Amino acid sequence: MDASLSPVLLGFLGSFGAGALTAVGALPVLFGRTPSQGWRDTSLGFAAGVMLAASFFSLIIPALDAAELRYGAGPVPPLIVCAAILLGMGVIFAVNEMIPHEHFTSGREGPEAVSLRRVWLFIVAIAIHNAPEGLAVGVAFGADGVSGGLPVALGIGLQNAPEGLAVAVALLGERYSPARAFAVAAMTGMIEPVAGLLGAAVMTVTQPLLPWGLAFAAGAMLYVISHEIIPETHRSGHQRRATSGLAIGLVVMLFLDVWLG
Repeated sequence: MDASLSPVLLGFLGSFGAGALTAVGALPVLFGRTPSQGWRDTSLGFAAGVMLAASFFSLIIPALDAAELRYGAGPVPPLIVCAAILLGMGVIFAVNEMIPHEHFTSGREGPEAVSLRRVWLFIVAIAIHNAPEGLAVGVAFGADGVSGGLPVALGIGLQNAPEGLAVAVALLGERYSPARAFAVAAMTGMIEPVAGLLGAAVMTVTQPLLPWGLAFAAGAMLYVISHEIIPETHRSGHQRRATSGLAIGLVVMLFLDVWLG
């Protein structure tokens, strides 16, 4: 990425690239290939590990550093970061409760919406899931340009691939054609550039909100990890494989963050 570009444009491009890898992950369904459930749980565990590492090393630690630069040492910086993490988790919890959506395995959540077709309820669920990831990429670029945003964009992109495959395979199970399953899976990744653009714009306009924005994005991702991804990987009895995937994803993201950041 060109470091001379504005942080807002970088945030949009980075989150767009990360979201596009959702489509890349869904490609196998076009060729009649659907990996085993064990492999899918392992890859989703990898996704959880990447998000977990990104939350702490790319968002929470920089948020603490930014708060200390502004407010000095003492209890204020960690209090701000803790409050922002809980706020991010609380907002995603509220959205999850107020907007009707459906998971293919765990069923409907939120209020009833009889008029919406099931596939649209599923798309809404994935949008709720993907928005914090795009937000994290945008906030990272808006806060620290290429050095802060590139590791997050790469990490989120890596974990989007297995998520795209999981979405497409679930749609095949609902008797969607391979082409339509791929198209819907690809579309679910496009919420990320919208959230990324918003996150980068807010960070560049209001610098005092920098620690709040970084920690808020981390909290939103942590809620998704705990509420959605890890439970999903443990439903089919592949806990060990999923945990191994999580460990690999965590260290890969840690390596990328230190190397590129």
